[in-house]
Amino acid sequence: MKVIPASFQILEELDGRLCYKSEDKITEDSAEPFVKGIVKHGHNSVMEMAALTLRVEIDSESLVSQFLSVIPKYIQFDRLEKKALLISGTIRAFRELARDHGKVKLIKGVAGHLAELYPLFFFDLAPKRGWLPQDGVHVTRLSLGEVDALSADLLAKHRHVAVRIITNRAVTHEIVRHRPCSFLQESQRYCRYADDKFGNEITFIKPMFFEEGSKEYKLWEKAMLETEKIYLKLLATSSPQAARTVLPNSCKTEIIVFANLLEWLHIFRLRTPKNAEPSMREVMIPLAKGFQERFPSVFADASFAAE
Repeated sequence: MKVIPASFQILEELDGRLCYKSEDKITEDSAEPFVKGIVKHGHNSVMEMAALTLRVEIDSESLVSQFLSVIPKYIQFDRLEKKALLISGTIRAFRELARDHGKVKLIKGVAGHLAELYPLFFFDLAPKRGWLPQDGVHVTRLSLGEVDALSADLLAKHRHVAVRIITNRAVTHEIVRHRPCSFLQESQRYCRYADDKFGNEITFIKPMFFEEGSKEYKLWEKAMLETEKIYLKLLATSSPQAARTVLPNSCKTEIIVFANLLEWLHIFRLRTPKNAEPSMREVMIPLAKGFQERFPSVFADASFAAE
């Protein structure tokens, strides 16, 4: 049995192997088969872990009307100028636009541009004649620096940030209720904690409710030790998905939360006040302050209680 504190990390790069804790399988040549397998099996949550912001210049207002008529899901859309649009979304959102509305000229132009940049993610969607250039549609991808230079209102909608949070299962049960987010979470169904890479033991998050050494903490510790003993015994004859049924909320889990700054602002406003769950506040208050330092134009006026 191992006990660790809750923690978080604002990510610069994303890792789609979190669910299965298969990071040890990453090699120089592993990306292509991994991505193709994700696409083939429809594991769409992984394809939500990358967001793109595009500047789309058009020569006709009708192109915008056609685009909006399909009600593009999970896409952020703004007008920069009369003939210049700002469009953001995840790889999954752009894939589903191309799959479901690939005949719409603006979408066809965007899909062709992205397929050229990221062929691994669009190889299965290409028309028989390939992606043809679309007259009147010019697409460029904004760099991260260009996105960060946007005005505060545009930055909040079009800048996406991922955070890896290590916490207990009770906290993640609340986090995943935030609808506009994307999530990848360590799967107890597949992770076998009796394996060497997990230290042949279960890891628990230190409870902030009980002072270490107190009678309450000792009772909690006793319960966790007994749970671990039962879980490991079940694994001798059962699968991880069967044995996990005895695991408690105190189990350590890792989750990646991916959302735009507007949604993060909503999360912090909901999860940092004094009436929020204490274990949630333990993570969210310092995380919110980290966002304030990185994106002051969006978060400077927000107040996140520390009491």
